[in-house]
Amino acid sequence: MLEQDIREYAPILTHKNYNAPSVFTPESLIREARRQKQVLVGKVPSICILDPDGDLVDYLRKTGQARQHPCWACYHSNMDIFDYEGVEYGIIGRAVGAPFAVLVAEELFATGCELLISISSAGQIRSLGTPPYVVLVEKALRDEGTSYHYLPPTKYSTLHPTLQEMLYTSWNHGNIPLYSGKTWTTDAPFRETEAMIAACEENDILAVEMEIAALYALATAKSYNIVCFAYVTNQMGRIEGDFEKGDEMGSHAALRLVDQTAQSWHTR
Repeated sequence: MLEQDIREYAPILTHKNYNAPSVFTPESLIREARRQKQVLVGKVPSICILDPDGDLVDYLRKTGQARQHPCWACYHSNMDIFDYEGVEYGIIGRAVGAPFAVLVAEELFATGCELLISISSAGQIRSLGTPPYVVLVEKALRDEGTSYHYLPPTKYSTLHPTLQEMLYTSWNHGNIPLYSGKTWTTDAPFRETEAMIAACEENDILAVEMEIAALYALATAKSYNIVCFAYVTNQMGRIEGDFEKGDEMGSHAALRLVDQTAQSWHTR
């Protein structure tokens, strides 16, 4: 099929002017949410976290460390704030999937976020050991839809080299071991076929998740600082006893991960 024919049957690739501003903006959405919900004007913490599984949010609430942000005006999510090792963070749980993650990320950067850390639960493709373990995602295969609204078609979305170097040069592996590599971002978790998994293995892709390609596309398109980690917790349900995340559903590891990233950011 010729490229022209492909575009005719793939509307996601047509009528994209990547330099044109959007008519609908996150600022407009926030303005109306504030008005309708009677939320005060205010900024979010400079470092925010996306927690798609919601386990870290649940842990922080259970242990009394989280409090609701009074100025977060999103229609679709709630923000908690907490302090850890002297740094205040904003955190949003259960923003699952590329469209939702990017919608929330746009609103975060529109209200004062300077660095966004995403920790996506991921399924193991190429083994680096027994899960759970953490991968700093350098590239994410764009097998979702959201990224194509921000950047022209390419195979991967990528972590900004400056952020990558920042983390490589300062990471304390004694605190939390860190791998790095590529993931596959999909919109359809129940279409993870043997053929696609094999193709990913051939391309040295380590894990599959649902948000990162879109978040990195947003970061590139708008010059936002976004760092994504894949928390490899499972083998896609192919064994019994899968989806174990460790102590407190991985919350202690996630806090160490966030702390390390924040330290690197503040000392850059």
